Amino acid sequence: MDELQLKLCDIQGRLFELSAVKKMPSAAFIKAFMTSETAKELDSRYNRMQWMGEEYLLEEVLSSAGDSLAVAGEVYQKDVLYWIGYIYRYWHYYTGESSAKILRQASASTMKRNYMIFHTMDPVVAIEDLKELHQQKTG
Repeated sequence: MDELQLKLCDIQGRLFELSAVKKMPSAAFIKAFMTSETAKELDSRYNRMQWMGEEYLLEEVLSSAGDSLAVAGEVYQKDVLYWIGYIYRYWHYYTGESSAKILRQASASTMKRNYMIFHTMDPVVAIEDLKELHQQKTG
């Protein structure tokens, strides 16, 4: 993992954290982001969005999310959201999987439920454990 990739993990973590500040329902925000063109562009080898801050990225997601974020729902704690965003981006760099595929393996609720167990682990160990949980569920 190079320095730029780690910086992008941090930016995505701060983006997810910002969604809590803006009182967005977390599961809806995570789904909207992880399946967005913005996430797809961040998944690409190089894209101008990789140089944008979390505020700009949030505006990009909001402009394309439409009414999908106009729902009621729980707003997760900021530290939980930061970890989820960070791990999702780290996961992409670790495996090369797309954001949408990662979300299918580890939903927002799965990430929230496992935060207390996994947030102190090395990211690679947490990702491998999350992949194992997905395998157990799908079988």
